[in-house]
Amino acid sequence: MRYGEGLLEEIRRRTDLVQLVGRRVKLVRKGRVMWGCCPFHGEKSPSFKVENERRTYKCFGCGKGGDCFRWLIETEGLSFPEAVQKLAGEAGVELPAWSPEDEAREQKKKSLYDIVDLACGFYETQLREDAGRAARDYLKTRGLDGATAKQFRLGYAPAGGQGLIEFLKTKNVTQDDMIAAGLARPSEDNRPMRDFFFDRLMFPIADGRGRIIAFGGRGLQPDAKPKYINSGESSLFSKGANLYNFHTARAAAIKSGTIILAEGYMDVIALVRAGFTHAVAPLGTALTGDQLDLLWRTAPEPILAFDGDAAGLKAAHRAAHLALPQLKAGYSLRFAFLPAGEDPDTLIAKTGAAGMGRILEAALPLSEMLWRAETEGHDFSTPERRAGLERTLAAIVGEITDGKIADYYRRDFDQKVFDAFKARKPRAPESGTAPRRGGRGFGPPKPAYATGAVSSALKGSLLARAARQGQAQARDGALKLKEMELATLLAARPDLALAHGELLAGLPFQDPSLDRLRRELLNLAASGSSLEKPHVLTHFVRLGMTELLTRLGVSEEAPKSEPGPEAGEETEARFLRAASDLRKMEWEPERAHDLQRLGGEASEEEWLQATRSLRASGE
Repeated sequence: MRYGEGLLEEIRRRTDLVQLVGRRVKLVRKGRVMWGCCPFHGEKSPSFKVENERRTYKCFGCGKGGDCFRWLIETEGLSFPEAVQKLAGEAGVELPAWSPEDEAREQKKKSLYDIVDLACGFYETQLREDAGRAARDYLKTRGLDGATAKQFRLGYAPAGGQGLIEFLKTKNVTQDDMIAAGLARPSEDNRPMRDFFFDRLMFPIADGRGRIIAFGGRGLQPDAKPKYINSGESSLFSKGANLYNFHTARAAAIKSGTIILAEGYMDVIALVRAGFTHAVAPLGTALTGDQLDLLWRTAPEPILAFDGDAAGLKAAHRAAHLALPQLKAGYSLRFAFLPAGEDPDTLIAKTGAAGMGRILEAALPLSEMLWRAETEGHDFSTPERRAGLERTLAAIVGEITDGKIADYYRRDFDQKVFDAFKARKPRAPESGTAPRRGGRGFGPPKPAYATGAVSSALKGSLLARAARQGQAQARDGALKLKEMELATLLAARPDLALAHGELLAGLPFQDPSLDRLRRELLNLAASGSSLEKPHVLTHFVRLGMTELLTRLGVSEEAPKSEPGPEAGEETEARFLRAASDLRKMEWEPERAHDLQRLGGEASEEEWLQATRSLRASGE
């Protein structure tokens, strides 16, 4: 490639794609997205989308799409270098001078790709030979077969330290090129040049275009130190700027709306085999800023999956603090922790893909992970320690460079501190009365039953059991229906979260998937993002919530005619009525508590009178 990816990305960043496409296509704004009629095929309704945020265009009718360079190639017939030169001039990006030395260096780099790929083929062959028996046996202990080895191009670096060098010599590869490609160590201390890897199971590492650029090697001997090593830095490879399996995971991640960062090569392979094809891993180091950028370019909320031991918690804490200065509206992290002593491989073997899926679905938001990291297992029994916690949380907020996000984190932490330490605690109940839920006097007044003995036969009567069971079942069913009604209205009118944010924040959703929809809408409203339906549905699809949208009967599609004001007012009125109904249902447990009290506190006569009243009212 004549132009480096960094230079091309700079041109894309400085190019206003909406303005560029708008020279040929009439575009209409819907939230943050611009829509128009596709210039590549005749259509009457707009299905052509342009997004400055993603720097891409896409037609949902004919499938054409790309970036600013592709646009000029397809609409003006320019070659790729010509498109780069034109956009660079318009964006004010200075292109580097291209000298014969630059051309020679580019050709040299291409030859190194070929050499590394030759090495990959050599390692694959060695895995199948007699020399690779120990490596094959190890793979079998991890439940991996030949098909998996072929899928990931796994290989074996033979012992002895000269096998790869001798093979590459037969391909007329020079010693200097072997060293430049990171495949051999130069001679030193009177020792001849030798293979970089030997007696190791080999994991090829590809760049974003799928070209093999380096390797990770796992030692097969119990005393091998270190257990894992990676190729050294080269003109092709920088371990802090690449992710294992990123090339193949990227398409799956974009489709699912999220990407999973596991801890190692074997974790990724286990996840992919279980159906989580959007899994990647860092390359033997802690997560870096460049790797975080790769994740965010693919999905807005990557899930970082860590072992549930001390090392995993430490790695999660480090990744969280790495992300804080780089947070931006709509982009964050989630954290999934495996049970102690488990990794994805062993967990999937025990619980199947469904078990792993539950772990990922329960991933903690970044703010919650930070709160737990600073509070779980700590003693805050003194005012000084609680003040110390507030100081620590303030320091965390101080790491966030985006002012609006920092403000919301500050509010979130303040609320958590208030709930944990400052909220008024329930007072001791007076004699003969039941405590109020939450201790704040909310809810309907409770009847003051007189104390007295109730016969065991009466307590255990069918009427008592039926009253309790029937009430619980009826309440659960009503709650589910009411929550679905509210979620459907919110999917149809996401802007209700902006108009009625405080009301929505206080609603007691029990269904986890519906509660997530509620929280995501509140987050979008708080971040200032557009709450127009096309943008919100696109955001939900990117977060992997397609199944929920299907349940609600909505989908991501090109916008159609907007509903009239009367329809909008009716939807809002229905939402307010449903929200009021759900809040009233919140107090049903109080009434259930009163039913329980009938079995132990009321007199025989009062118990009979109360149960007759319940029966008459249909309870």
